[in-house]
Parts: sequence; C-alpha cells; structure tokens
Amino acid sequence: MQKIKVLHPDRDPNFVTGAYTDGVVMDGTLYVSGQAAVDFKTSKFVLGTIEEETHRTLQNIKAIVEAAGGLMENVLKCSVHLSNINDFDRYNDVYATYFPGIKPARTTVQSVLGEGIKVEIDCIVKL
Repeated sequence: MQKIKVLHPDRDPNFVTGAYTDGVVMDGTLYVSGQAAVDFKTSKFVLGTIEEETHRTLQNIKAIVEAAGGLMENVLKCSVHLSNINDFDRYNDVYATYFPGIKPARTTVQSVLGEGIKVEIDCIVKL
C-alpha cells in the first residue's frame, strides 16, 4: 500500500503552507484536507459572502478530486466548519448544487476559523 500525494492543479509545489497535503490517495480512496476560499495561483484567501466562499471552497475541492482522477458524485463524506452557524442555510443552498443525486454523508459544525474565512470543508472520495 502506497500513499499518493495529490495537489491542487494551481498550487505552486514549492509553496509550503503547513504540515499537510491537499489530498492523499490510498487503496482507491482520496482524503482531501480541509479547503477554504483560497486562490491557489496567489496562495491568498479570497474572502466574501458565505455563498462566494462556499463556491470557491467547493471549486478547490473539485479541482483536487479531479486531479486525483475522481468525480464529485463519488464524494462519500464531508466535514464542514462554519465560522457562523447562522450561515448554514445560505451555505447549504450552494453546497447542494455540487452534489446532485445522493448527497455525501456530512457533519457541519461551528468552529473558530483563522484568517477571517467563513467555511472550511474536507472530504473522503472513492476513486
């Protein structure tokens, strides 16, 4: 069994942001680290409304999933952190558009998030 590193296609491989990898594949399963509203071309957060940040976050996840050869329809589980749980309905409306058909299992909690971000999402995907 070998772990395979997966990076967002726009990430500068020389820019290290922490002790983690965007995604790791093992035994046909992709584990995507917590993603947020980041512009990987500049390595900067792009803050906005909860809807804007949710879109960008899920676009980042989609890019990582596709870089690993996967599809969003094969996301099995998501863990979501919101800086304000009162944003749940607005975030949920955007989130739902990324998962037609059977939705992934999901946990959504309010958390203290750094850098002023409103949402962070990680997921597990069957490739």
